[in-house]
Amino acid sequence: MSGANKRGILISLLVTVFVDLLGVGIVIPVLPILFADPSSGIFENDVAIQTRYIVYGFMAAAFPLAQFFGAPILGALSDRYGRKPILAISLLGTMIGYLLFAYGVVTGNLWLMFFSRALDGFTGGNISIAFSSIADISDEKTKTKNFGLIGMAFGVGFVIGPYLGGKLADPAIVSWFNYATPFWFAGILSAINLVMVFTIYRETLAEKKASKVSLLSGFKNIGKALQSKGLRSIFIVSFLFTFGFSFFTQFFQIFLNEKFAFTAAEVGDVFAYIGLWIAFTQGFLTRIFSSRLTSVQMMRITLIGLAVIFVLLLIPEQRWQLFLVMPFIAIFQGLLSPNALNIVSAQASPEEQGEVMGINQSVASFAQCIPPIVAGYIVTIDYNLPIAVASGCTALAGVLFLIFFRGK
Repeated sequence: MSGANKRGILISLLVTVFVDLLGVGIVIPVLPILFADPSSGIFENDVAIQTRYIVYGFMAAAFPLAQFFGAPILGALSDRYGRKPILAISLLGTMIGYLLFAYGVVTGNLWLMFFSRALDGFTGGNISIAFSSIADISDEKTKTKNFGLIGMAFGVGFVIGPYLGGKLADPAIVSWFNYATPFWFAGILSAINLVMVFTIYRETLAEKKASKVSLLSGFKNIGKALQSKGLRSIFIVSFLFTFGFSFFTQFFQIFLNEKFAFTAAEVGDVFAYIGLWIAFTQGFLTRIFSSRLTSVQMMRITLIGLAVIFVLLLIPEQRWQLFLVMPFIAIFQGLLSPNALNIVSAQASPEEQGEVMGINQSVASFAQCIPPIVAGYIVTIDYNLPIAVASGCTALAGVLFLIFFRGK
């Protein structure tokens, strides 16, 4: 494949990931505030806030739990039939999931909301397929840089998405805006993305492979992750820091609401600010550091750094102080993600990239299932606890990484 073709494919992937993450970002500031707001119509007015947080925890877990089963199936199918058709199926599921959730919010149908999040999760292999496509067209020299560019598109989507989401849920801006509006809009974005995949995305898989498709592939992938000598250690580390980071991402909004009385619109502004730093990190800092430090060296620094920053996040007592700490969360996480993916990808041959990325997604999804449920309970004790647990898990991941990758 020529360099021009690779650049064209890379650009199309960047656009696809950006639009996809724009939709994801729109939802982030709205979902937890929706459950916490007594006027949302999801619960009866007399339902305690503790119960609302617990139900939100299960709702937040529905997506990664379904993704745990669905992502490896999509990964195997993308090896068998190509990246493009499976990416299209994934985006179709995402679109339907958003639209059903919006209807569930309007009608107050909690079970439909659970189903829609599970549907989106089961078909939500968008990003893992995009990463497989990046691996298809990258060599050892360009892989980390290209993963970083995808991360930049991810970050830019997170700049605009949460900002839009917060505003689309605010009736003070437009009278007919409500909690359902961001989900309607995200559904429309997914439809646009689906059209773009059919029109501008080019197939990257050079040689198709008849990978096995099974509903139990997620559990088999966890077994493979533990049995593979080359992958076991990095997957254990990936599980722990994903496990910890999920406590932060799913309940940071509630922390902001409880401690600083942030509204959905203001939470959107906060995540847009974090996304701006993620985009800067993965678009620029990753490229600078990747030429000076190995992925192993970067992982050592970022894991311990992120654990420390989580602790510092609990110290501010005024809003403006938070904005001094949050850039470092974005920087450490932004540097950590592409380097972790590079280490995982380096363990597999070109023919195994789809399978290995599927295993990686299974590990990540499994790690994301439990934290929302646990956090839904512990946040009722103290709203600081989810972030404290995030710090502890990330620190443990850092210590184990230092042990497993000593001298590498």
